[in-house]
Amino acid sequence: MRYVNGMRGSAMVVLVASAALAVAGCQPGEDGADSADGGVSPSAPATSAPVSATPAPGGSAPTCSAGSLKATARQAAVRPAGTGTGAAVVEFTNVSAQTCVLKGHPTVAGAGNGSPEMNVPLTVKPTGAATSVKVSPGGKAWVKLTFVQVQGEADGYCVSGSAPVLYPTMVVRLPGSGAHQVALDDGQFAECDDTVTVTAVAAVQPS
Repeated sequence: MRYVNGMRGSAMVVLVASAALAVAGCQPGEDGADSADGGVSPSAPATSAPVSATPAPGGSAPTCSAGSLKATARQAAVRPAGTGTGAAVVEFTNVSAQTCVLKGHPTVAGAGNGSPEMNVPLTVKPTGAATSVKVSPGGKAWVKLTFVQVQGEADGYCVSGSAPVLYPTMVVRLPGSGAHQVALDDGQFAECDDTVTVTAVAAVQPS
């Protein structure tokens, strides 16, 4: 199936220059967040316990960093009828020693030949309201991806007339929490039209 006076004057110049440098040093740095089509942070356990903190509003728990999460994927039990993937549940486990927060809808890209540098961004249709989900150490949160399903047997077909596409892995990026490359625990991602409906991060595991 196919599926980023002199001495005084000199002293004054030095003082002014020093003050300018001090002010410049206090300027905020550029945002280091990954671009939507940038590299992938592997979904592997963090090598050090602290989370790279992005403070959340009100001084609550920080946003989960990419390195604090491990992501896995499985085919969803509830999915559209057909012979492709239909729907997948992506699970994010907090592998750090600190409670952190996830929020928002993911972006999704198919990794051509399983290679992130060959990403094909999918058209994302978000569904549901985004709320902050606190994830304690060892805790989990989920998103569900529902694809345009492949129909028929053998190579299958797409109702739109396009050809079905097969991706060994998907790159799922969460707002402020990096990109994560995931493979299904059984099979590959087969879908039509490079379009996916995505839920917001949830504290309850979808079916």
